[in-house]
Amino acid sequence: MIMAKRLIVQSPDPILSKKCREVTSFDDRLAQLLDDMRDTLKAADGAGLAAPQVSVLRRVCIVDTEDGYFELVDPVLVSSSGEQTGIEGCLSVKGKYGTVTRAEKVTVDAFDRTGKKRRYKVSGFTARAFQHEMDHLDGVLYTSKCKDLRDEE
Repeated sequence: MIMAKRLIVQSPDPILSKKCREVTSFDDRLAQLLDDMRDTLKAADGAGLAAPQVSVLRRVCIVDTEDGYFELVDPVLVSSSGEQTGIEGCLSVKGKYGTVTRAEKVTVDAFDRTGKKRRYKVSGFTARAFQHEMDHLDGVLYTSKCKDLRDEE
């Protein structure tokens, strides 16, 4: 398959505030989307990317942190615990960052690219990234959750 970098949609593009549809088929198109998203994320040097950020309204996101690389198809938050507050940015909100409070630990059920159901239990920065990317699937940007949005210096 040909790998490709996709254009990352920038706020205030209305696609970023839309709720995504569930994935209905685990096929070559899904695999291509996931491969393209990985290439796009690598090129942008980010920690996560959701399908609406590359103009696709499907419940698909990826996270790449020190804990590994995760592909989440139709992710569902099963449980969360604890609290962490930290700085977040977003590839779709260039040049800005802000402080956001999220759960410290999350358990997420999702499918992989082949349609196999998986359960992920993650904490710390990886849990933050899961929550950030899953918010995108519901049309929510981190900017609506932070109290101190500011410009990068």
